[in-house]
Amino acid sequence: MTPDVEKSYNSAQIIMNRLETFFSQSREKVDAVLEGLVPSADIEPSRLHSAVRWSLFAGGKRFRPALVFGVGRVFGVDETKLLRTAAAVEMIHTYSLIHDDLPAMDDDDLRRGRETCHIKFDEATAILAGDVLQNLAFQVIAEDTALPPETRIRLITGLARAAGTPHGMVAGQQMDLEAEGKQITIEELERIHQAKTGAMIAYSAEAGAIIAGVDETGRRAVTEYAAKVGLLFQITDDLLDVTQTTEVLGKTAGKDLTSEKATYPSLYGIEKASTLALDVHDSACESLASISADTSILVDLVGFILRRVS
Repeated sequence: MTPDVEKSYNSAQIIMNRLETFFSQSREKVDAVLEGLVPSADIEPSRLHSAVRWSLFAGGKRFRPALVFGVGRVFGVDETKLLRTAAAVEMIHTYSLIHDDLPAMDDDDLRRGRETCHIKFDEATAILAGDVLQNLAFQVIAEDTALPPETRIRLITGLARAAGTPHGMVAGQQMDLEAEGKQITIEELERIHQAKTGAMIAYSAEAGAIIAGVDETGRRAVTEYAAKVGLLFQITDDLLDVTQTTEVLGKTAGKDLTSEKATYPSLYGIEKASTLALDVHDSACESLASISADTSILVDLVGFILRRVS
């Protein structure tokens, strides 16, 4: 190993270790908050609450809450002001996974390496578990006394738009279902995933900026960064589905191909989709240039997404 290669390797290891520590700390904080907000399994209806907790505490990086914390850190926000919003984001994300896995949607038996909610319990309970998390997410922000009322209203409004229609997660899921088995354009694919995946990821970053009360320049930079992060996340997710095994993914590999879903590899091919991922990564990093604060954690986070397929 040459000195330059060794230096580059050591630098990458430092970043990975730093990011792993950040993920671990973010996960611990948000899990502690979630533990206190979600009814315990011994509270009736216990089957429903068991199903909620089965899905919510199934593991994972807690990437979306980490984005909330990351942007908040860049702008110097007291973390106590971020906790409930980070928890609400994870609740919405988990509800979407529960519903995505249902037979009427993606019909999957495995999520994060174990049985999906409807397999572990039943379809009706899984639907209700998702409903619980969706409603609780808005309540959690509405009752956040660490934030002024006007900030809570902005956060709730933004979350409703990101999770709903016409440009949010639910709309994206419908468009994705309608595109199965069809030839669609790149523009149509981007529109699907800007809504289905990108909207909630973008909200996670923007929520940190809202809580921080950043100026217009900072907010625009965060919004642009967040949009690129959402796009990159979907491209890499599509690539992982066709390049990794079920054991590595913790969910059924090859589902996109089986369901004839429109994906970046199916439209571009694996090589070109990989190049696109690199370009989007670079663009996301460039969008942070106008922020005068230290944005290294946000650069690390977008780098983490890219490394999933490196």
